[in-house]
Amino acid sequence: MSGLLDDFLIRATLAGIGVALAAAPLGCFIVWRRMAYFGDATAHAAILGVALALAFNLSIMLGTLVMALAMALSVSALSGRGRAMDTMLGVLSHSALAAGLVAVSLLQGVRLDLSSYLFGDILAVGRADLAVIWGGAVMVIGLIWARWSALLTATLSDDLATAAGIDPRREQLILTLALAVVVAVAIKVVGVLLIAALLIIPAAAARSFARTPEAMALIAAGIGGASALVGMALAWTFDTPAGPSIVCVAAAAFGLSAMIDLLRRAA
Repeated sequence: MSGLLDDFLIRATLAGIGVALAAAPLGCFIVWRRMAYFGDATAHAAILGVALALAFNLSIMLGTLVMALAMALSVSALSGRGRAMDTMLGVLSHSALAAGLVAVSLLQGVRLDLSSYLFGDILAVGRADLAVIWGGAVMVIGLIWARWSALLTATLSDDLATAAGIDPRREQLILTLALAVVVAVAIKVVGVLLIAALLIIPAAAARSFARTPEAMALIAAGIGGASALVGMALAWTFDTPAGPSIVCVAAAAFGLSAMIDLLRRAA
């Protein structure tokens, strides 16, 4: 196993699969709750976390996790005070991304390849990165599996969840925490600009093939994992960026599912 992990392509592929498996069930809840821009805003805040981590000599993973969590909690708090959710997401998402880019440019004595954080640098994933990615993936999958029934009930209706003795705000907080973890571990794989795509596209593609929520989560995981494998193969063959290649394959899967859905309805 040690010799196998010496191959950078194997490490990159395993990293892509790990992020895809973690993003799949979480992405289903984001699609069901129509929170696509929520994921985007949380991901954009990660670049500000990178700047803060470099400024204070902290771990990049810790910086992105803290800022992603802070952004997610801020949006949740502000949206519950009479402010339109889409307005808050638009303001905070782009403000955080712009502030992060400015903060990175102001750092003195730090040489930073900004594109690796914006679009990912999956081929540079090391053993330690791989351990963190899979550790985060296991944590997110375990958290969602443990709270699956409660999360589903809260997603269907806040009133239904309250009647069943479930606190909808607690379930929202659990999703927020899981989203922050996925953003933190995925920044190395697809970058802050494409994390939301990896969350949403496999789940959206799986919707046409699934009849139950559990099936949708499993199919989304399969599509995400296959996208990582095929995307890495295309990147290696055609010398294209690995992260965007993975997202392009997932987008092609969504296009295929949409076409099948249209044909099914026409028949």
